[in-house]
Amino acid sequence: MAEFSVFEVFVSVAAAVVLFVYALKGFGKDVQEAGGEALRRLLSRITARPLAAFFVGAGLTALVQSSSAVSGIAVALVEAGTISFRGSLAVFLGANVGTTSTAWLVALDATMLGPLLILLSVAVTFLPGKASLFGRSILYLGVILMALQMISDAVQPLKNSTEIAEWMAYAENPLIALAIGIFATALLQSSSVVVGMAIIAVQQQLIGFHDVLYVIVGANIGTTSTALISSLSMGAVARRAALANLIFNVLGVAVFIPVIPSLAGWVDVNIASDDMAVAVIHLLFNLCVAIVGFSVLKPLARRLERAGT
Repeated sequence: MAEFSVFEVFVSVAAAVVLFVYALKGFGKDVQEAGGEALRRLLSRITARPLAAFFVGAGLTALVQSSSAVSGIAVALVEAGTISFRGSLAVFLGANVGTTSTAWLVALDATMLGPLLILLSVAVTFLPGKASLFGRSILYLGVILMALQMISDAVQPLKNSTEIAEWMAYAENPLIALAIGIFATALLQSSSVVVGMAIIAVQQQLIGFHDVLYVIVGANIGTTSTALISSLSMGAVARRAALANLIFNVLGVAVFIPVIPSLAGWVDVNIASDDMAVAVIHLLFNLCVAIVGFSVLKPLARRLERAGT
């Protein structure tokens, strides 16, 4: 493959990623705006119960396609006193599970729905009052799916590139793959983008199924950077919540990494396609993080509250 062609692909992918991130931010903002004060009151009531808070986190993240956005919102709501510190912890755990929806959208080729959603959004914008805001939200979701499809189309020629194959070989080292997931997610401020691109890379045979798993696990640590950065300008309670989110994800990774080889082997044998296998592993990993998180939630909360972090 000519060097110019590789550059062309890079520009196309970069543009699609920018479009994806922009649509994610706009989508999250519109959902908040449409919900308004009623949404904040509802969150305050529901998050008083850990299990309900978990499902709120999962549902909101599946809706806005970004655990980073939901985590950042949760930290802001803790700072404002809308939800409690302990209530936010279960929201974080739910957000990790909800973010797996991106992997399923890519694995199931739901990205083809993008153009249909964009057309639907035009009709919805003509509805009266706040209902028109949902038209914009549908538009953003359509753009998100179209951006993923654009990335998939753009990287397809790279499967025949020896240069790309040499670069991708570095990801065969689990530590390097883990670092790629962490830093790429921290840079893009979205694990959804990184996970979506990782599964596309598997679909296009740019990276092996077993290698990409460590990238996805690393993305879960990198996604905590949004809440950490947001909390720096806030009070102690917000910083405490963001730190707890980081601890949950690091503990989950520490527990899950030793079982990746055996679990990946079982999934590889029992699931036909590699992209679907990645989606399954991603879901199992985040369920593991949730189980570990709930098992340490109370003692961790007490420890951080005593430390006055």
